[in-house]
Amino acid sequence: MLLAHFPRVFLAHLPTPLEKMDRLSKELGGPEVWIKRDDCTGVSTGGNKTRKLEFVFGEALAAGCDTVITQGATQSNHARQTAAFAAKLGLQCHILLEDRTGSNADDYNNSGNVLLDHLHGATTTKFAGGTDMPAEMEAAAERLRAKGHKVATIPGGASNPTGALGYVNCAFELIGQLNDRGMVIDHLVHATGSAGTQAGLITGIKAANAGISLLGIGTRSPKAKQEENVFKLAQLTAEKLGAPGVVTREDVVANTDYVGDGYGIPTESGLEAIAMFAELEGILLDPVYSAKGAAGLIDLIRKGHFKKGERIVFLHTGGSVGLFGYTGSFDHGARQVAQVG
Repeated sequence: MLLAHFPRVFLAHLPTPLEKMDRLSKELGGPEVWIKRDDCTGVSTGGNKTRKLEFVFGEALAAGCDTVITQGATQSNHARQTAAFAAKLGLQCHILLEDRTGSNADDYNNSGNVLLDHLHGATTTKFAGGTDMPAEMEAAAERLRAKGHKVATIPGGASNPTGALGYVNCAFELIGQLNDRGMVIDHLVHATGSAGTQAGLITGIKAANAGISLLGIGTRSPKAKQEENVFKLAQLTAEKLGAPGVVTREDVVANTDYVGDGYGIPTESGLEAIAMFAELEGILLDPVYSAKGAAGLIDLIRKGHFKKGERIVFLHTGGSVGLFGYTGSFDHGARQVAQVG
């Protein structure tokens, strides 16, 4: 099936690397763990939204849009990548940011992704947690349309059937890398939130009949809600792709045991995962998303859910810029500098 039928702008650095994590695998003493480096997609430090935005912006440009509006949490990786795409393509960008944590910390509200939003030329408006963000986004779009702008509204995470095509493409890309290496994997694990990444991956895996078990580690919603959101989007994505019915409800599996106190709030297990990936593999995770996915991976290996002799790929969804919005979560005095001499 040809994704070339869909409008797309080619900005991502693809294919992203597929690397073995020898030291992490040894430390955990279980399966062989690899990592798919979608933190290396290239646009404004990269991340998983870049794949989605190639198709979303392709559609917006094909429709003649001059402005994009999107929404997300204060430290949204999606917002930062959207702002960068708009800058590269010469479109105006306005971002609606929802305060989902209640944090008053200066770094959370002004550094990290927020700093890069503004450096890329986007304007931002803040909203209280619990605001109907899709409604606010549409209202903002209508105001701009009344002024003569052609506006594309992009849902949070670029998670609609168009955006999910980016992860159908990722599934095909990963399968190609595995085939080229003569390599079989037992599981693909990743963080799942706004549903587009998991929906695209499972649609691509099933359409290719690849036989790979996919597990999303939830970062926000309860299990039943997360799985239902992913399944609904996967159905729509499969229809868009011309493969209706290829994904069944049983194909969609999420584990939401690692969300902690809520979206955007760091967890102890997530902070441990950040330290392990950084110290053992030189790879940076973010507290909101990729670290919770990695925390689930680590804990499930320790519990024997993933077993010795199996091979796992962890999909790194990016977001390390967000570390600079959470400096208060880290114990900077934990490491002592040794004096030599």
